[in-house]
Amino acid sequence: MKKIIGIVLLAFLMSCKSKAVLAEGKATDGETSINIIKNHYSNKKDFKTLYIKANAKYKDDDNSYNLSAEIRIKKDEKILVSIRFLGITMAKALITPDKVQYYEKMNNKYFEGDFSTLSKWLGTDLNYGKLQNLLTGEAMDDLTKGTYTTTIEDKLYKLESNSGKTNKAFFFEAERFLVKKEQISQPAQDRMLKVTYPNHTQYPLAIIPSGIAIEAEQAKGKTNITIDYNSATFNEEISFPYSVPEGYDKIFID
Repeated sequence: MKKIIGIVLLAFLMSCKSKAVLAEGKATDGETSINIIKNHYSNKKDFKTLYIKANAKYKDDDNSYNLSAEIRIKKDEKILVSIRFLGITMAKALITPDKVQYYEKMNNKYFEGDFSTLSKWLGTDLNYGKLQNLLTGEAMDDLTKGTYTTTIEDKLYKLESNSGKTNKAFFFEAERFLVKKEQISQPAQDRMLKVTYPNHTQYPLAIIPSGIAIEAEQAKGKTNITIDYNSATFNEEISFPYSVPEGYDKIFID
């Protein structure tokens, strides 16, 4: 009996250690944007597949929903997101570098298209890499291809760029240079997207967020999405089942 209890306790401690929330550092003067970017990308994510179970909350100006979610990622190849309410699948999305597909049960609608169509609809440039980065806690943009000013704000390193039409800001803590917040705004179109990572979790193969808070503002209203990761497993054999139910109407975007 003591041996069994010892094994169980050891397994519990190993589990806690692998999922420990990481301590963060405070920004100090003198750090360059080049070094911040280099250190950010030194956080390797050496996995082939990632399976996340999460709780999610959606809120806009008219509605609020508490949901559960499953996120399946085959790195650099495909992402499947399943949204459930009371155990019933309400929506699914299958994303690859070339194609975006989703359906939602409430209105019996589905969409098939590429990222250019979806980006036009959402009002912001989007691609597969940015979505995968958002879910795994890496800066959405390839920071090595930009030029940034560096300041300190709220004890975080802030990298900021301004293309004239679009303003982008990325915020990093100073211990491992993990992204804490990123913000994209288009003042002329009255649009803003802010992504916040409250905490990060250390796993053997990667550091990923413990959750994500997404805030989107447009002239027509605000949307908030909060995702709390309950568990994450790596390099398992996972499937990506997706098919649109019969009788659903296709969404066409001009």
